[in-house]
Amino acid sequence: MEAGGCRYQFRIALLGDAAVGKTSLLRRYVAGAPGILEPEPELESVPTVGVEFYSRTLQLRAGPRVKLQLWDTAGQERFRCITRSFYRNVVGVLLVFDVTNRKSFEHIQDWHQEVMATQGPDKVIFLLVGHKSDLQSTRCVSAQEAEELAASLGMAFMETSAKNNCNVDLAFNTLTDAIQQALQQGDIKLEEDWGGVRLTQNTQIPRPPSSTQHPGPCKC
Repeated sequence: MEAGGCRYQFRIALLGDAAVGKTSLLRRYVAGAPGILEPEPELESVPTVGVEFYSRTLQLRAGPRVKLQLWDTAGQERFRCITRSFYRNVVGVLLVFDVTNRKSFEHIQDWHQEVMATQGPDKVIFLLVGHKSDLQSTRCVSAQEAEELAASLGMAFMETSAKNNCNVDLAFNTLTDAIQQALQQGDIKLEEDWGGVRLTQNTQIPRPPSSTQHPGPCKC
């Protein structure tokens, strides 16, 4: 499918309860800035309404450049009828919970089932993300427990911290690489009436600054 002058667009959504840090995580990734992110209390206190859109262009390690269309979704129940309408046209999902919020972890299976009921088992790649790993003193979900849940749902798990920029790029890049691999293997197919993956004309888009991050538990 890879052709000269063309590249892919992948649509990826961040799902999870309100206040788990989806917006901070996404803005950190799109900004691509190294170092410590200063706290943004006004950002955390204002919930996302419906769906907000971001984008970033990424050079895959083994493949073409792709444009990521990133959807930041509201976690509140009153917005679920809006966010559900977007599930059918995503190819990747970051399921995000707050490691200091037990209920947000317990609700992950509900978010997963909602997407599966809309998409089916063959069209979407998931990654479980335990966010706010810098808050070790108030952690109430262990990495081992999260890894077990991820394994039971057939996905990988990673911990992140937007504040300390820990594994942020790695989480998005890991999901994107998995989508590209599924495309190459034919597990995911381009469909004319599906917006999860599109083949678009290549344009001159400056590459975002890259930052090297390593897998493993956050030492934030």
